[in-house]
Amino acid sequence: MSLLELEPLRLLVYLVGICAFVGANAAYLVLAERKGAGRVQRRPGPNEAGWGGWMQPLADGLKLLAKQVMVPPGGDTLLFRAAPLMVMAPPLLCLATIPFGDSIVARNLNIGLLFVFSFGSINVMALMLGGWASRNKYSIISAARVVSQSVAYEIPMLLVVITVLMVSGTLNLQEIILQQAGGFWHWNVFKVWVNPLMPVTFLIFFICMLAETNRAPFDMAEAESELVAGAFTEYGGMGFGVFFMAEYANIVVGCSLAAVMFLGGWQSPIGVLSGGLWGPVWFFAKLYALIFTVIWIRWTFPRTQFYTLLNLSWKILIPVSLVTLLLTGVVMKLPLLF
Repeated sequence: MSLLELEPLRLLVYLVGICAFVGANAAYLVLAERKGAGRVQRRPGPNEAGWGGWMQPLADGLKLLAKQVMVPPGGDTLLFRAAPLMVMAPPLLCLATIPFGDSIVARNLNIGLLFVFSFGSINVMALMLGGWASRNKYSIISAARVVSQSVAYEIPMLLVVITVLMVSGTLNLQEIILQQAGGFWHWNVFKVWVNPLMPVTFLIFFICMLAETNRAPFDMAEAESELVAGAFTEYGGMGFGVFFMAEYANIVVGCSLAAVMFLGGWQSPIGVLSGGLWGPVWFFAKLYALIFTVIWIRWTFPRTQFYTLLNLSWKILIPVSLVTLLLTGVVMKLPLLF
């Protein structure tokens, strides 16, 4: 077969694989989170459906599929039904550019980093439209919160991304990973000779990722103690299920980007055993370590107030990320000055 005949087949295999990967993560990360919550709160968590509760996600999925999706009276039918599709499509597209290994990537784009952040911003629009189309006061308040939160936290996140871009000099995610080869001391998070604040830069990115994925303590889009279920209040059945799946898919995308940009992606932390089958092993080890941290934070820290959330970004994260950006530029220009 020619290359032109093989390419559509390869893309089809990756498409099916990415959808299966997202579905499996959405199902069993929920179980992992509920088990983690049980550990933190000293209770067993789900343990009745199957051994150790491993069939609980299947039972929940069947229950959601059996329920009818109802459009609330007076709501916008088209936007109400389109919002779950809009919130699920971006993470699927973003995962197509994530390198899981030295040769495991659906599309190795030269502008992969720009591609991910371009499509990632659609998630906010989907939540806003879902809340607006519901014609529910709690959903509309939540939609307004989502927009203001996204604006506040996208600024420091993009400043951090620009800092990494200055260090690496490329938008290609695979190239960013290749530049971090040679052990963990070459990972961007530890490149203090380029910028002494690189560990702080990674921390800022991780905090912004929590806020952009609407995770506690920044889950103001839901805030069930204030807004019932936030933008999802009027959604039931698989309408709600798709929003739920998209949240975990976005967590996977966010943690994958953190692993790629700061932790060497599929590179080995010891400088050897990086290529071949070892690449995906290291990548998924870093990915799920970050996801575990996300789950741990949710069940450890209380939800912050909305104004505290905005003040954290505008008064702390944005100034610090600007300082790291300027410091990186100065350090990189010093050799040219002397």
